[in-house]
Amino acid sequence: MSEDQTKDFLDSLPELEEGKTYCFKCYPGIECFNACCSDLNMTLTPYDILRMRQATGKDSIDFLRVHTIGQRAPDTNFPVFKLRMTDNAARTCPFVTEEGCAIYPDRPGACRMYPLGRATRPDGKGGVKEQFFIVKEDHCKGFLEKDEWTGASWKQDQGFHEYTASNDRYMHILARIKEGGHPVSDKMSHMATLALYKVDEFQRFIEKMRLFERVDVDEKRQRAILNDEFVCLSFAMDWFELMLFHDTTKLKPKNVPTRTPCQK
Repeated sequence: MSEDQTKDFLDSLPELEEGKTYCFKCYPGIECFNACCSDLNMTLTPYDILRMRQATGKDSIDFLRVHTIGQRAPDTNFPVFKLRMTDNAARTCPFVTEEGCAIYPDRPGACRMYPLGRATRPDGKGGVKEQFFIVKEDHCKGFLEKDEWTGASWKQDQGFHEYTASNDRYMHILARIKEGGHPVSDKMSHMATLALYKVDEFQRFIEKMRLFERVDVDEKRQRAILNDEFVCLSFAMDWFELMLFHDTTKLKPKNVPTRTPCQK
């Protein structure tokens, strides 16, 4: 689903206004358990893929090959990866079992927010304003339960705060590309795949290309980038914004002294 399609879909749903509540609970034993885990058209963010990949123990190349379908967004030429459904009649999620999700602690952000959809927009203060929408499907019996939630309390309960910063920043990069009116080059699209979706490979790229010789990163953060993939993903977004937009608010290029001609 493209960014525009996602917006149109959310706009078609009833909004959960700030402070308003809804009732919902999902648990093993409920009549519809696992029914929402099939026939999905789910786009995965870089943070989603990193969490899922680490949960499976796969490297990035293997995970993307087995569990995703890759394409490029027609308006931005930016890489898009969607979760590959199991090739059966129900098109079930490859991680769903009779007991539930096999990677539940590291499930994608869209699964965490269900039955809510979440949209963001700039708040004019450098942050984002959230809107929540209720995704009420006919098969879902969770809405008949008595547990009561607001959008904020559900987000807190489901551990979505860990996803917010990375996912919102990623969406901000996409919005900047779109606002510029020009798709990224094929070269930059390939680089985005490496930096954002193949973080383990990007760590090796950093060392091989001596990237730290070209950008201003202190030694403590350099070690963290090379040893912690989540820190590396944050750095990858810094680096990509520098490459694409020449944005130096988070990462600055090193000053390379210019050579002067020899005086005779």
